[in-house]
Amino acid sequence: MSLKRVSNSETNFNHVVYKPVVHSMNKINNIVAVTVLFLTLMGEGFSQTNRVIEVFPEGTVLHANINYANDTLQKHLLDIYLPQKVSGKIPLVVFVHGGGWLVNDKYADIGYMKETVAEIVSNGFALASIDYRFATQAVFPAQIQDCNRAVSFLVENADAYGLDKDRIAVMGFSAGGHLASLMGLSKNNDIPDFFMPKTTKEFDFKAVVDFYGPAELILFPGANDAKSPEALLIGAPPLDRPDLAKMASPVTYVDENDPPFLIVHGEKDNLVSPRQSQLLSSWLTVNGVENELIVVKEAPHFGEMFDVDDIRAKVLNFLERNLK
Repeated sequence: MSLKRVSNSETNFNHVVYKPVVHSMNKINNIVAVTVLFLTLMGEGFSQTNRVIEVFPEGTVLHANINYANDTLQKHLLDIYLPQKVSGKIPLVVFVHGGGWLVNDKYADIGYMKETVAEIVSNGFALASIDYRFATQAVFPAQIQDCNRAVSFLVENADAYGLDKDRIAVMGFSAGGHLASLMGLSKNNDIPDFFMPKTTKEFDFKAVVDFYGPAELILFPGANDAKSPEALLIGAPPLDRPDLAKMASPVTYVDENDPPFLIVHGEKDNLVSPRQSQLLSSWLTVNGVENELIVVKEAPHFGEMFDVDDIRAKVLNFLERNLK
């Protein structure tokens, strides 16, 4: 099976609609390499292979490698996946990858959440997966600045992509769960340092889905270790700079005006303790914020144990309830 590039005239922007195409054996024998589809959009000048497009439903429209910050950084790219044949403006799920703020990219986590991601799009949601700078490139708050800038770009260009800028959720995994929670909780606090200059703040999040994200950095076992991921994130061990740790911790920003949360964590997570999610859920509850915490029995820090029917149904119902 290969992917066919099909033109579509419904938008003025370059995009690709991917359809499975089964070749005859003769044609297969003539194929000497896999065709790599490189897209450039709005002149960003980057090209990159999309490793996860086959995860998405047939007919998914991909806008790939869009630079959201008007610069040349490859970590300032995002992909937009649009459902086929949706009438009206499309609610948006912003997807933030994990990797300890040190590794991975906008394809990460999609690979083991295949069914969930596919059903999000097939149920009429757009999905925008974003890259952001690693802690080794720039310390916090660069990561939250990047994430907010990506959302700002999506809002500013919502009409071009058919997105509903008033119906946005954010979903993240591990370090991406931390950033997703931070985005959702801090938005109504209007923290200037969390936005790049000239970034629009004219958006709100209607829902947050947090998969095993850190909530309070100073509670990590490596809080006094200068080489720990959380120390690299803020530029110092959290116990040495509790002010920076507090600034980068989602629980700092919990208040009664926050959006609903769905929090998922593995019972056997040995990288981010389930207590991190329990603490976040408790703070949300104390402040009267709608939230649900799902602790997955025997589950580790990440993996296919989270891409199962019952959790997938919870995620989809949560998004349907808050975005439609």
